[in-house]
Amino acid sequence: MGSAGEEVFALHVKAAGLIAPEREYRFDAVRKWRFDFAWPARRLAVEVEGGTWSGGRHTRGAGYKADLEKYNAAATQGWTVLRFTTGQVKTGEALAVVLAAMGIQTEEVK
Repeated sequence: MGSAGEEVFALHVKAAGLIAPEREYRFDAVRKWRFDFAWPARRLAVEVEGGTWSGGRHTRGAGYKADLEKYNAAATQGWTVLRFTTGQVKTGEALAVVLAAMGIQTEEVK
């Protein structure tokens, strides 16, 4: 089970009728990096970044640097990585961006 934001995102994806993404998808065998959610056939990934307002690891020096390495490696491997805060997930913004990235109009969603 993931963070609260990850669980909300999973529910939004299911409610929208999307094909379920793979969770904790390992995209790099050497560094063993994982995406929170991935649609490998589309090379589309979603990361729900926690602690953005509370000084979590994603906003501190070493954690931020590690994230940059991960996301740059993903980009060089042809991945589109969409990053969201838990707040963006809860408002539905994350789902809307994912749908747009997939070329799905909101009218097409169940």
